Amino acid sequence: MRGLKAATLAAVTFSTLTSCATYQNKVASARESMRQGQATQAAKDLEPLAKEEGNDQLIYLLDYATVLQQAGRYKESASVFSRAEKMADIQDYHSISKVTTAALLSEEMIQYKGDDYEKVLINAVNAINFLEMGDLDGANVEVRRLNGKLYKFKYEAKKDYQQNPYAFYLSAMIYEAGAKWDDAYISFKQAYEVAPNYLPLHEDLVRSAIRAQRNEDVDKWLKKFPEVKVSPEWRDKSYGEAVLVLMQGWGPRKHPRPEAPRFPHLVPVHSEVQGARLVINGNTSGAVHSESIFSVQEVAIKTLNDDYARLVASRVGGVVAKAVVADQIAQKNKLLGQLAYLAMNAVDRADLRQWSTLPQTFQFARIPLKAGKYQINAMGINSQGYPTGEQMSEREIEIKPGRKTFISWRTVR
Repeated sequence: MRGLKAATLAAVTFSTLTSCATYQNKVASARESMRQGQATQAAKDLEPLAKEEGNDQLIYLLDYATVLQQAGRYKESASVFSRAEKMADIQDYHSISKVTTAALLSEEMIQYKGDDYEKVLINAVNAINFLEMGDLDGANVEVRRLNGKLYKFKYEAKKDYQQNPYAFYLSAMIYEAGAKWDDAYISFKQAYEVAPNYLPLHEDLVRSAIRAQRNEDVDKWLKKFPEVKVSPEWRDKSYGEAVLVLMQGWGPRKHPRPEAPRFPHLVPVHSEVQGARLVINGNTSGAVHSESIFSVQEVAIKTLNDDYARLVASRVGGVVAKAVVADQIAQKNKLLGQLAYLAMNAVDRADLRQWSTLPQTFQFARIPLKAGKYQINAMGINSQGYPTGEQMSEREIEIKPGRKTFISWRTVR
């Protein structure tokens, strides 16, 4: 009886899964709309998927929140990200029946919980919503949640987790924008510890140490970075700063491995735009180029490769379980046993779920400006620094004394 139930389950699931599109196919049209600059249409495509309860709801919420942000619907995006975070934070529990079914059939039968780096980026990306809305307190809340997750992953869960320099750097600038100088200095130091080759940090460490009145540290950093010159603008209260948060390109995409189709691998997605040139009042001679601080592509590929051994072990157990169940059925009906084995293996496909609307990299471009109103624009540039034709819509911004004005832009070509 138990074997017959397994055969029936395999047959039903075979017909269901083979007729169902994978996650990647379901979101393909929304991603294409994003690429065409039609974020509103992408949101319409993803909304019904995000509202449908099920094993995949978390991933659709993350994609939906991302396109809402691209569409400039920051308040809605923040609300959806908050819901996604709560769902991701729920205790990771799978019923025995679901785990057993996944072993016999497909990893897609288990609820998607998100990778650790995705859970951290929920807060990092959501903080941008609050910055765009001018809500510094809301952005600070996201930063605190983000830092709490980083602490738990490293010290409580004892995971070999790669720290996120983008998260530390963003938090440092948010603290700096709120005149929390000592907190800003500490976050810049944390960013430097995990991204020592990010050159803007040399100046950031000197400037933030001066503002935090850490004189010994100022001397230490000036000796370490002799190329840094103390700027009078750092003490000039009439200056503020324009900060572009650039989300460049597309993160890698999951596909079945050619040599082992039951397992996923990540394939880089070509992006013509590799950075941005920030222009104030049309003055291209004073333009500043963005610099990458964090590669989603590199972290995602490393995370999946590090997890490959576990995936293989899990599927080996699944192969054995399939053979055992099929043999039990074959003892009573040889043909039915063969059919059950074929059906269970046919639906055992690679789990291609991921937060696929994430960018390839996170970058920053910053320009100190005197208080006042400015026209600001950004244009995409390729790896040689030449314009690609993709541009941010021109915006008017107001720079306030001693404060930062944040602007975000997502490139999609």
